[in-house]
Amino acid sequence: MSGNGTTFEEAFTIFNYPFFKLLRIAHDIHIKNFDEQTVQISDILSVRTGGCSEDCAYCAQSAKNGTKAPKQPMLDLATVINAAKKAKERGASRFCMSTSGRCLTQEQEFERICEMVREVHALGLETCVTIGFLTEHQAKKLKESGLDYYNHNVDTSPEFYKNIVSTRTIDDRIKTIEIVQAAGINVCSGGIVGMGETNEDRVKMLVLLANLKTPPRCVPINKLVKIPGTRVDDSKPIDDFDFVRLIALARILMPKSYVKIAAGRNTLSESTQALCMFAGANALFSSEKLLTVNNVEEGSDSDLFNKLNVKIEQP
Repeated sequence: MSGNGTTFEEAFTIFNYPFFKLLRIAHDIHIKNFDEQTVQISDILSVRTGGCSEDCAYCAQSAKNGTKAPKQPMLDLATVINAAKKAKERGASRFCMSTSGRCLTQEQEFERICEMVREVHALGLETCVTIGFLTEHQAKKLKESGLDYYNHNVDTSPEFYKNIVSTRTIDDRIKTIEIVQAAGINVCSGGIVGMGETNEDRVKMLVLLANLKTPPRCVPINKLVKIPGTRVDDSKPIDDFDFVRLIALARILMPKSYVKIAAGRNTLSESTQALCMFAGANALFSSEKLLTVNNVEEGSDSDLFNKLNVKIEQP
């Protein structure tokens, strides 16, 4: 089954299959489309941090939350390139650059991002940026600069979205995704789980992504990292088995997409991560830090990959 045309009712039925049946179906689909012993590794760097005008309930960088995260100007090119080189040495094949804020309105800042993309691309890495809303002109310029992926998460279900963000709509996000895809850039789009939403919301989010005209090439599933001062810092964590089920459903609905375990992986046991990989997860963030939150400890991925006989995908 692919996602195009799949209804919520169909997807929710699959999500609730007996656990081993669900994993078996997802694994069979996975090995038809990918090497089951290979995982794609990405690294991410916040190249401009804090002071965001958006009110995302989960984010430390929002000026409207009580986190008091420091606002930092855009990093210089040398710092970004040095970080990209270190990421490549650790095995990353994709390097992501992120800026806080709704969008980049200053042409000078946007040109600096394009320069970063060109230089990272020259290192032999896949390039990814997440800089908010885009115009068609900006998307075209990024493509010309060598951008491979654009990250633009839908965050959650359309129904739950208003509980998380009020400064934009989910339709705004979809519009940028369409602009990016029209420019010939791969889309990386997923969401965050554990913000107070239900399993129904989580499934609806995946159905939305799977039913796009072109499903995202990469689907990151973020487990909420609770940050004191945000509006969801007291929400109930997602159950680990439900997290694995979500990974399996993403693989079933989007068989040719990379399914990525993103933020919150440091709260998952090795056994849970292994179940996720069996269920179809084949991409990870390997850096010690994801924007403003901690990720995995140095060396822990090598240990896990050795135990699972997993090798890192080469660019």
